[in-house]
Amino acid sequence: MKTIHISASSPYDVLVGSGLLSGAGKLIRSVSAAASAVLVTDDRVDALYGDLVDASLREAGFQSHRFVFPHGEASKNISTWKTLLEYCCSVRLTRGDLIVALGGGVTGDLAGFAASAYQRGIPYVQIPTSLLAMVDSSVGGKTAVDLSNGKNMAGAFWQPALVICDPAALNTLPEEEYRCGCAEIIKYAMIGSAAFFRQLSDLPVCSQYEEVITTCVRMKQSYVAEDEFDTGRRMMLNFGHTFGHAAEACSHFSILHGQGVAIGMSIMARAAVRKGILSSRDRDALLDLIKKYGLPSECSWPAAEMLSAALSDKKSVSGAIRLIVPEGIGSCRIEKVPASDLLSWLEAGGVLS
Repeated sequence: MKTIHISASSPYDVLVGSGLLSGAGKLIRSVSAAASAVLVTDDRVDALYGDLVDASLREAGFQSHRFVFPHGEASKNISTWKTLLEYCCSVRLTRGDLIVALGGGVTGDLAGFAASAYQRGIPYVQIPTSLLAMVDSSVGGKTAVDLSNGKNMAGAFWQPALVICDPAALNTLPEEEYRCGCAEIIKYAMIGSAAFFRQLSDLPVCSQYEEVITTCVRMKQSYVAEDEFDTGRRMMLNFGHTFGHAAEACSHFSILHGQGVAIGMSIMARAAVRKGILSSRDRDALLDLIKKYGLPSECSWPAAEMLSAALSDKKSVSGAIRLIVPEGIGSCRIEKVPASDLLSWLEAGGVLS
């Protein structure tokens, strides 16, 4: 087992190791004296791991309750969030108890936001079961739900008490979800490590899960320690996300988050070449790696539609958006772009009018 310590307003550890899932209750007990826990998971993950984790919690002395919701981004909304809060009330969860998120990014975001609001804030634990959640969304304390006009528009910064990553859980991960996790992993390489980028090119992620997860979490550790509330350097982690979220919205969330991120990174790379910031060689290297992992790189929605969705993004501040622009493999910069210029970036990125 590898332990990565996250320095934040509420510090915690990320544990990475195969076989941790069955002992999750004991690991959680080491950081919590709670009497009760609400295990939050979706219907797909519940069928795979719900009984295992529930039994582990009970063996560790927790009174375990389970909240199961329909899988998918469509459930990450105020209605499901409210139902979860009402459920916590119904089982008489107290401020001394905790919530346990078992699943992918949707589950972690939903459960974390509920924990931040219930009785003005209670502890929660992340047990990510998707690759994307293990390498990114479970760490750093960003929690949120979607509103009708935008993704992750209601949320809070609320750090978990513990994160438990068991790569063995990825054995049941659907191929499409695996590829989505790879998109976030490629993002980490692009913003901070040419050596990691080469490693992803040489060996498939699925052959080096523990090392890749550890590498990404350690990279995120430095961003969170320096900029916990996402006002400066941590924005780098948004590479591909502004236009990626726009693509998700334009598809009515028929494409997955990782697919949107891959599209967003591709748009930004092509635009950066057109604007003289990135070399065509590095653009091609990124697009080739995205293709190698079976991810999309083209946008099928018109620029005007993408623009409208992007302008609804929470990254828009006072008429400007901060884009993360690649300068080379392993290096990006934050570019403050007036909203009036955003269309030119989309068009330079190959999005048709």
